[in-house]
Amino acid sequence: MIYQGNAITVARGDDDIATLTFDLKGESVNKLSSAVVAELSEAVQAIQALSGLQGLVIGSAKDAFIVGADITEFQGMFGKGSEFLVEMLERVHGIFNAIEDLPFPTVSAINGLALGGGCEVTLTTDFRVMSEQAQIGLPETQLGILPGWGGCVRLPRLMGADNAIEWIAGGSQNKADAALAVGAVDVVVPGEQLAAAAKDILARANAGELDYQARRNEKTQPLKLNAIEQMMAFETAKGYVAGKAGPHYPAPLEAIKVIQKGAGEERARAQAIEAKAFAKLALSDVAFNLVGLFLNDQVVKKQAGKYEKQASPIEQAAVLGAGIMGGGIAYQSASKGTPILMKDIKEEAIELGLKEARKLFAKQVERGKLTTEQMAEKLTNIRPTLSYGDFGHVDLVVEAVVENPKVKGAVLTEVEGLVGEDTILTSNTSTISINRLAANLERPENFCGMHFFNPVHRMPLVEVIRGEKTGDAAVAATVAYARAMGKTPIVVNDCPGFLVNRVLFPYFGGFSQLMAQGADFQRVDKIMEKFGWPMGPAYLLDVVGMDTAVHAGEVMAEGFPERMGSLGGDGGKSAIQAMFENDRLGQKNAKGFYAYEEDKKGKPKKVSDAAAIELVKGVAKESREFSDDDIIARMMVPLCLETVRCLEDGIVGSAAEADMALIYGIGFPPFRGGALRYIDAMGVAAFVELADGLAEELGPLYAPTDKLREMAESGERFYG
Repeated sequence: MIYQGNAITVARGDDDIATLTFDLKGESVNKLSSAVVAELSEAVQAIQALSGLQGLVIGSAKDAFIVGADITEFQGMFGKGSEFLVEMLERVHGIFNAIEDLPFPTVSAINGLALGGGCEVTLTTDFRVMSEQAQIGLPETQLGILPGWGGCVRLPRLMGADNAIEWIAGGSQNKADAALAVGAVDVVVPGEQLAAAAKDILARANAGELDYQARRNEKTQPLKLNAIEQMMAFETAKGYVAGKAGPHYPAPLEAIKVIQKGAGEERARAQAIEAKAFAKLALSDVAFNLVGLFLNDQVVKKQAGKYEKQASPIEQAAVLGAGIMGGGIAYQSASKGTPILMKDIKEEAIELGLKEARKLFAKQVERGKLTTEQMAEKLTNIRPTLSYGDFGHVDLVVEAVVENPKVKGAVLTEVEGLVGEDTILTSNTSTISINRLAANLERPENFCGMHFFNPVHRMPLVEVIRGEKTGDAAVAATVAYARAMGKTPIVVNDCPGFLVNRVLFPYFGGFSQLMAQGADFQRVDKIMEKFGWPMGPAYLLDVVGMDTAVHAGEVMAEGFPERMGSLGGDGGKSAIQAMFENDRLGQKNAKGFYAYEEDKKGKPKKVSDAAAIELVKGVAKESREFSDDDIIARMMVPLCLETVRCLEDGIVGSAAEADMALIYGIGFPPFRGGALRYIDAMGVAAFVELADGLAEELGPLYAPTDKLREMAESGERFYG
């Protein structure tokens, strides 16, 4: 053994080939923490000190090669400032350059995920062999930063600027065949042949068959592009990427600029450009929030994982109520491999549900994600039925009938008598209390909420709602089923609207009060979209449906009369009610705050509608001018305060889960990190002051809680 550390070992074989193996003790995957990078430095020095070596293989003893840097260290490191970051990057460049400059051929054997810093390690070697199951990529731009350990320098020299831009700006994980096609790797083999293939490449390099020095020179010299080629590669890409990433995500565009600036330089100068740009992005709020988002996502996954361990597997599911929602749930279950019965009382509803599922599968075929044979096979996982005949063998039922407590209650009572004693019953309700629905059940411990968001196939969140009598086994099974469906489940406690809708309706309340005071809804939409929401509040209401919004608003008003009793301003008619009463239901009947026409793809496209503008003017009690900042504050403060209340009331278990639910459930701007991180960014004291100023005029919806005031006084934050 040449070197033995906590994460890295180096051994010399009889053939004088050294093997550097990553195997981080006590962890399921390899990560490049600062401690591991320090070990890598020592390991490389140990290799440099040896004479007579004929080559180096870098590999992993785990299922993944290296999943990247240790992201838990990022925020602490970023907080140390630009100078620290540049020095840290220069140190890593020194280690990676030492691998690249070893006096014999080198190869990486990529057996699983090689992402971020893990991918950058493989770029230091002369050759890369990859298992058929492995994936490789540089996802840093998704965290608001760019590859800082040589990825922006080596990858374009290896596979061409255009391919490298696509990988880096897109932050994609790439399969082995795609990596081979663009020259990111040299050989793809079945996993069991990886070690032999790596040794074979070194033997061929030592025999002079493969010119490893020429490979090196390519990676350390300027990019071979003339001025016109450079302009075409970079300027076209910049326009496209800027349009796709949008103004709030600077990292993809910055990465292209780094590749462009470094294109005419040799290794050292190009790496210095990369380091400087990395430090600049790392100090931005966007990077801080996106890294926070990643860490929150890990918290949510960990919580779900704990439940999953306690769960019995769901081998057969059922959905009650076909239609669009039932069809979406059936599609999601079937596509991820859990067979599902789709039950309704009407043949035409069954047809609608099947049509929805078929349409979604067909889209997968169009995109090349499935073959027609695979689609046909997956469709057999959905069994339509008009009777309860096969319900004795079902492990979990999702009730997805109309949002009416009497109808849901009757259906749940009926199905409970026809399923096994251990079958879990769930309700896909968006607002109705789980305790209320459980009242007439014989086995309320086997019942909980399973709230999907529309459209089911797109929205990642599922709220799993625990009632007073819900047992742990029901929650565990429902979480496990949501995960098996490819969803992110977050467990919340019962209350009107649960977490996401309870938080969303004060946002709509802020909107209604703005309308009552004469604000222009189209301007409000533009400002909130510029703020980062995927759609403004008026457009979102059109998508939700005015009938749904009015019904949910009534549930909220009943549940929280003091704050949400009159979301239309001073108790008069709200703009939402005016739309509903005038049969302007939104996209579902092609007229709401906007009118809707079909675009070329047959999707509804919004257009301004004079009748809607007049209708909203009719509910305004006054006509006031609002600045952009006024509008943002009046929309965001009630949403953030309700999130605080949900956390304080124990509806949601942690700040991380609350923020992730809003990002996954209603498209809260990810680069802002969530409602509670948004308060932290403003400063709790500044937020309380802003809310107090608005509460004087606008009432309890804007009033901070006592605990939030205490936090403001003591300088506390939601995230330590």
